[in-house]
Amino acid sequence: MRCIVLAAGSSSRLGQPKALVEVNGKPLILHLVERLEGQGLEPVIVTNAEIGVDVLLALPNRTIVINPNPDAGRTGSLQCGIKQILSDKGGQRAFKLLVVPVDRPGFSDATLELMMSKDVCACPAKDGRGGHPLLLMPDDVAGVHLAEPNTSLRELCHPKRFEVDDLHLHLNLDTPDDIEVLRDLAI
Repeated sequence: MRCIVLAAGSSSRLGQPKALVEVNGKPLILHLVERLEGQGLEPVIVTNAEIGVDVLLALPNRTIVINPNPDAGRTGSLQCGIKQILSDKGGQRAFKLLVVPVDRPGFSDATLELMMSKDVCACPAKDGRGGHPLLLMPDDVAGVHLAEPNTSLRELCHPKRFEVDDLHLHLNLDTPDDIEVLRDLAI
């Protein structure tokens, strides 16, 4: 199982980099990476050049990849992370991949554990709506790797949804009010 944290978006609606939002004295990206590491994952973090140095400082001794064209979308960012994984010494060609957008941190550790146990392309759902993180199977990873960078992930994979009871599964950091909700969570 490999893991990519997507943190390359421009955050134009929020007005500040989502990855660097302070939560209990630490940047959100650090909280998220520590949660993933607590599950035994070693995430590759894909970010943009604008906040790259800040992300490097927040996450010493982690693998950080700069997406040179983050405006191409999530598939392009995923491709940057996949290329890094494939270039790692001893990197496997076929692997399951957990995709974790930094701006969708409302999943629980129980949901994360459940996701890691799945053997199909999957995502958690609440009230019938899909959420994050997204689990890709090796065939899905290969399809993303070979796609045009601006191709929507919805075109490349079709995750099976499974219901979870995460109250904030659909939290999407887009506004200052969303940040307040995040700060109220016990992360």
